[in-house]
Amino acid sequence: MFAQRFSATRRGARLARRLATHRLDLWDLPYGSPASDTVTLVVAELAANAALHGSVAGRDFELRLTYDRAAGLVRVEVSDTRPGLPDASARPPEDADGGRGLLLVAAVAGRWGVAGRTGPGKTVWAECAVGAQGVRL
Repeated sequence: MFAQRFSATRRGARLARRLATHRLDLWDLPYGSPASDTVTLVVAELAANAALHGSVAGRDFELRLTYDRAAGLVRVEVSDTRPGLPDASARPPEDADGGRGLLLVAAVAGRWGVAGRTGPGKTVWAECAVGAQGVRL
């Protein structure tokens, strides 16, 4: 398992993505493999959402990664301190620059959802299936 807090900024989200990719490589899910690319995309989207939409002044967000090698599953959890749930059914206008993060997560993760947490805020989680040597199933 890997867990770390990051500042709720774009820089914090970028660092979360980079450290997640590094951790995946240490878990034998090498950089550039389909599994690494999938999990890194999920981390990038959830961390960006936490920094841009889930931030509360002076509060960090937390990234937690869990790799169940036997099950071939990586679970990504990003917790922030803003109350309220993301609206996964919202569709941005076609010409909008953003608003598609959760749609991407839903497209590449096997499952995802939102859970409450101890203290204020929520945890958005996603599970990504990975096979031997980082091949996405």
